[in-house]
Amino acid sequence: MIDRERILAAVRAGLGGRKVDAAAVATEAAALLAAPDDIRPRLAAATLVEAFSIKAEALGTTLDHVANLDEVPGAVARYLTAHDLPSTVAMQPTDALAALDWAGVGTHAGIAPDEAAAVGIALWGIAEAGSIVIHSGADNPILLAFLPLHHIVVLRADRILAYLEDYAAVIAGGDGPPRNAIMITGPSGTTDIEGSYVRGAHGPGFVHVILVGAAA
Repeated sequence: MIDRERILAAVRAGLGGRKVDAAAVATEAAALLAAPDDIRPRLAAATLVEAFSIKAEALGTTLDHVANLDEVPGAVARYLTAHDLPSTVAMQPTDALAALDWAGVGTHAGIAPDEAAAVGIALWGIAEAGSIVIHSGADNPILLAFLPLHHIVVLRADRILAYLEDYAAVIAGGDGPPRNAIMITGPSGTTDIEGSYVRGAHGPGFVHVILVGAAA
């Protein structure tokens, strides 16, 4: 008996021969979602930016705040200097970043397997978990979010949603899901190897979010 059949057999046995009333199940599910604020956890702070920041930093994500997009190159330069990194980054090939003044920071579109740092844009932030959401596309190669040791992510403060289901609603109400949607919640790490914490095991070991339009 394959696993699927074994699982279904266990479910049938648990039901004791009773038939499932699909309408009743649907009614119970609807009741659970009728008042979502009653079952959602409270956000960590009164504003979405504060709640996002608290959750993100608790998970090891570092943050910087700038007033507008023009200040992003300076924030990137500060981060590279603070971490003694080369003054060059792989950059998402999007017009929003290419239009900025990157004097003092070298940029290139390709991403190497051992890339020290990369800069990209997140479409959304989620305050509930301190997560950022990135969609792949013609102007956003997916490896940009996986290969660099330091992942520097630009996020507009007005793109922070309260809860995960708010993001799901945005996707459902738009053009549908992207080919790849990546939800990043803190830097990559694992304790699978002899119980010792290894940073950067499955992706970037450092995640740094530059919040645009948010007060420090």
